[in-house]
Amino acid sequence: MWHKYPNPKCSHVVSIDVVDRSIDPKTGIIRTERVLGCKQKTPTWIVKLFGGSEDAFVREISFVDPSTQNATITSVNLSLSQFATCFERIQYSPMSHSRTSFSQTAEIQARMAVWRAAADGLERWLVQRFEQNAQLGKSAFTDVLRTLWEERQMQGVHP
Repeated sequence: MWHKYPNPKCSHVVSIDVVDRSIDPKTGIIRTERVLGCKQKTPTWIVKLFGGSEDAFVREISFVDPSTQNATITSVNLSLSQFATCFERIQYSPMSHSRTSFSQTAEIQARMAVWRAAADGLERWLVQRFEQNAQLGKSAFTDVLRTLWEERQMQGVHP
């Protein structure tokens, strides 16, 4: 999971800073908190109306349980969060020796009742951007898993 970035399929992620990593002594679950720096083209009307820039930051917290091989990743935008939030949850769970279950949800909400038209436009843009990035992220992580699987297979063949 920590190999997902940098990745050519997710070139919008330009920096990754690990804020904290710990292992629960009772459960063995690895918790990692990171801040991702992203650079994406933002519509001019959003920048003019809300400020900001093409630079955005996201807080990501992952939990990896080595005993069950389950991984959960949650993320939320830090940039412009006073206007809108995008809370994402990704779950990876083993289905069999060679298959992994993937589920992803997102809650996107603009917080500007006074400017409902602007809030609706912002939500539409965030949903569109989320859908694009989610597809890229899934594809990128599938490539990472495939590479790790191939490396593991090679090690098993050549001890």
